[in-house]
This record gives sequence, C-alpha cells and structure tokens, in this order.
Amino acid sequence: MDHLTDVLTAISHPTRPAIIEQLADGPARFLDVAKPIDTALNAVTKHLKLLERAGLIERTKQGREVLISLRGEPLREVAGWVHEYERFWNKHLDEFEQHFKDKKEKKEKTPSRHFFTRDYQT
Repeated sequence: MDHLTDVLTAISHPTRPAIIEQLADGPARFLDVAKPIDTALNAVTKHLKLLERAGLIERTKQGREVLISLRGEPLREVAGWVHEYERFWNKHLDEFEQHFKDKKEKKEKTPSRHFFTRDYQT
C-alpha cells in the first residue's frame, strides 16, 4: 500500500499529471518538460524527483543528454486498485438500489387501508 500511496501522492498535484501526459508522447529532455510549465526550474526538478520516487518516470543518459521517460506500470497498479473498489461499490450500490425497489413494489402491492371503518348510524 505504501507504493500506491507514493503514486497517488505523486499524481495529486496538477503539475505532475501534466508532466505525465507530456511524457506519454515519448521521452523528453528536462528543458522540454519544463518549458510548458509556468514555474521555476527548481520547482520542476522537485516535481520530477517526486514522480521518480514513485516510479512513474525514469531518467536515462544518452550521450550528454538525460532523457526522462514515463513508466506506466505504477499507474496500472493504481488503476487495478481503483477498479477493485469500483467493483466493491457497484455491487453494494446495486444491492442498495434493489432493496428500495423491493420496498417500493411491496408498498404498491399492499392494499391501502382507510381509517374510517366505523359504520355510523343516522
């Protein structure tokens, strides 16, 4: 669960999913990653370190350049975890919905009672 926490923390800031989306198109250099982000370069470095710590990106050196690449496996793990909870909640919400449908049908089948059952003589 700690790994999932790291990944969820890493994607919790709006800048980091934007970086992930950018890297989904393929590896990029640091300045290419930083260019569309409206913040200081040291802030971009911190975002990248957090993404790297969560296993979402990796850096590879090619000659004098360092390329940053997306690693999708941690996102698939989070998706699987979320999917399990989705199945859990869908099942329970379906049961909840059925309970109220059954209750409504039972109410509709029950004849209505009138409170004025006494015969009055005049």
